[in-house]
Amino acid sequence: MCGIYGIIDRGGLRHGDPALLSALARNLEHRGPDGGDQFASDRAAIGMRRLSIIDLAGGMQPLWNERRTIALVANGEVYDFVERRKELESRGHRFATGSDCEVIVHLYEELGSGCLERLRGMFAFALLDLEKRTVLIARDRLGEKPLYLAERGDRIVFASELQSLVGAGVVPFALDEAAVLDYFMWDFVPEPRSAVLGTRKLPAGSCLEISLDPWQVRERRWWSILDSPPEIAGDPGEHVAGVLDEVGRLIVRSDVPIGVALSSGIDSSMVASLARRNASGEVHAFTVGYEGSSQYDESALAAEYAGRLGIRHHRVRLEKRRVVEDFARMCRARDEPNSDITGPAYLALMEASRAAGVPVLIFGQGGDELFWGYPWTIEAVRDNLRKIDLLAGRAGLPSYLRLRRPPRSYGEGVTWALHAAGLVDGVRAWRRDRTSPPGQMVFWDRHASWRRAEAGLRDLASPGFLKRVGGIRPERHFTYAALPERPDLAITDLLVRTYLLCNGINQADRLSMAASVECRLPLVDYRLVETVIGLRRRLEDWKLPRRRWLRDAVEEHVPREIFDRRKRGFTPPWRGWTQAIFDAHGEHLRSGVLAEMDVVRRLDRVPSPFDPLGRPAQVMMPALMLEAWARGMRELERSQPAPASLPFPGGRRVR
Repeated sequence: MCGIYGIIDRGGLRHGDPALLSALARNLEHRGPDGGDQFASDRAAIGMRRLSIIDLAGGMQPLWNERRTIALVANGEVYDFVERRKELESRGHRFATGSDCEVIVHLYEELGSGCLERLRGMFAFALLDLEKRTVLIARDRLGEKPLYLAERGDRIVFASELQSLVGAGVVPFALDEAAVLDYFMWDFVPEPRSAVLGTRKLPAGSCLEISLDPWQVRERRWWSILDSPPEIAGDPGEHVAGVLDEVGRLIVRSDVPIGVALSSGIDSSMVASLARRNASGEVHAFTVGYEGSSQYDESALAAEYAGRLGIRHHRVRLEKRRVVEDFARMCRARDEPNSDITGPAYLALMEASRAAGVPVLIFGQGGDELFWGYPWTIEAVRDNLRKIDLLAGRAGLPSYLRLRRPPRSYGEGVTWALHAAGLVDGVRAWRRDRTSPPGQMVFWDRHASWRRAEAGLRDLASPGFLKRVGGIRPERHFTYAALPERPDLAITDLLVRTYLLCNGINQADRLSMAASVECRLPLVDYRLVETVIGLRRRLEDWKLPRRRWLRDAVEEHVPREIFDRRKRGFTPPWRGWTQAIFDAHGEHLRSGVLAEMDVVRRLDRVPSPFDPLGRPAQVMMPALMLEAWARGMRELERSQPAPASLPFPGGRRVR
C-alpha cells in the first residue's frame, strides 16, 4: 500500500522536474510513511511512497524484471499473489522480492496490458517499459485505489491524491464548477471529474497506454460490471458462499497485524467472521462509540459479537468536541469534497487502528450495494419499470398514486404529512417521467435531498455560479440513449459506479491513508461482483426479501439476530454534530473561499443547518464541508516551497 506519482512528457523531462517529483512525494508521505524511491528515464519518471504490509524489508519500489528493462510503482495489494507467483516461477520467472506487486511485472512480460485481466485485488500502478518505450498506467476494476491526472499538451503528471498535485504546484487551486454542481446534487463528485480544475480521475477499470516514441496516448476501459460474464445457473447462496470463502482466504494475507471495522450490522459482522476463520494470527476489531448516545452507539453489540468470535475488541469513544476540533483536518484528509457526516467516525477509527499497531483494517463496504440493502434502490427498479410502461402507453397517473405508511422519525413524519402520505410525491414523479428525457433513469434524483439541493442552491449559490453551470445536467450520469430493459442490472451498475465508489470506497481509502492504514474491502472483490451479476441475469432477486442471497450464503457463520436487527448503517449522532460544527465553523461561509470564487453569495449571516421543522437544510452542511475542504487546499497550495531548479539526472534514481 502506498502513494504513487510520476511525469510523462513527450518533449523530455525538464530542468525543474526533480524538485517537482520530490514535492509530489512529500505530499503523499501519509500514504507511505515507511520510505520511498523514484526512477527516471529521458521522457518518464515514476515514484512512490511506501506503507509496508507485505515483505517489510525487501518490498521497496520501483520493482523490476530480471533484466531491469521494466520498472513498476504500484499502490494496493494483489490478493492472489501467492498463486500467481507459483505459476510464474514454474514458467521460469525469477523473483527478487517477496512483494505481492512484483507479480505485475512478470505478468506484463508475458501478456503486456493483458496482465490486468489476471490480477485480483486493489491497485493503481504505473509501469515503464524501457525497451518498448511505453508506459502503462492502470486502475483496478472497482476503483479501490485512486489515480488523478493533470494533462497539459503532451505532458501528463499523475498522483494518488489531489493533494499531491495541488501541493506540488502542478496545477493552481481552482474549482471545477461542473464538479461543484455535481457535488451539491450528489454529496460527492462522480467520476471522472475532479473538484480541482485541470485535473481528472482515471476512471475505475481503465488504463492509459502511452507510447513514448512515436508519441501516442490511448485510454481504454478494460473492465466494466455489465460486460462481465453471462448468466450463472445454480443455487445463488452456494455460489456467493463459495466466492466469499475464497476471498476470505486471500484478504487476510499480511506481514503485519490486521483488524476489522466492526459495527452491529450484517456486513461488518460477516467480514469479521471471514477474517477470524482465515487469519493465522490474532484479529482485532475496532468500533466507534459516542458520548451520551444509546441510539447510535453499537459498541456494546459489537463487543459481544467480537467476544463470540474470539477477536480482541477496541472501543473508540468519539466526543463531539473532537469532531468539531478535527472538522477542517477531516475535510482536507478526504482529498475531495464529500458531505457524508460519517467522516469523523471513519477517521477516528483509522487513527485508533494505527495507534494500536494494526495497519490493516478490513471494512464491509459493498454488501448493501450488491445485495439490495437500501430499500430505495428496490423502489428505483420499480420506478424505472413504471416509466417504461408510461412511455409505452401502458401506465398513467393512477399507477403513480399510492399511500405510504408513516415513517418512524419526526422529521420524515413531517415530510410524510406535508406530502399527503405520498400522493404529492406520486404526482411529482408522474410529471417527472413525462417530461424528462426518455433515456433518463429514475435514480439519485428520487431522493428528497436532491430536490432540497435544487431549492437550496437557488438561495445560497451566487447568480454568477448558477448562470455558468446552467447548461450542466447532473442527471447526465444516469441518462442513456434509451431506458435499459433490465433496470435492476443498470441500478446495480450505477450504484457501484457512483455512491459505492465515489462515497464509500473513496472515503475509506483517503481517511485510512490519512492515518497510514491500509483499508481492505472484500465485498467489492470483482469475482463476487461478477458472480452476483451473472446470477442476476438469470434471477431477478430484487423481488425477494432484501439481502436474501447474502443471508443464504453466510447463515452458517453469522447469527440470525444480526440479520433481524433494524438497519442502522454507520450512523453517528449527526444532529448534535451538525449544530456543533456550525456553531464553531459556520462563519467561514460568510466570506470564505467559496464566496471569493463566486460560488456562494456573500452572506450577512449564516443560515441554520436545519429548516424550521428541524430537518436538515440540505445544502448548508455540504456547503460548509466544501468550504472547509477548499480552505485546506488553499492553505496547502500557499504553504509549499517553490520548486527549485535542479539538473535532471536522466536514467538514474532521483531521491
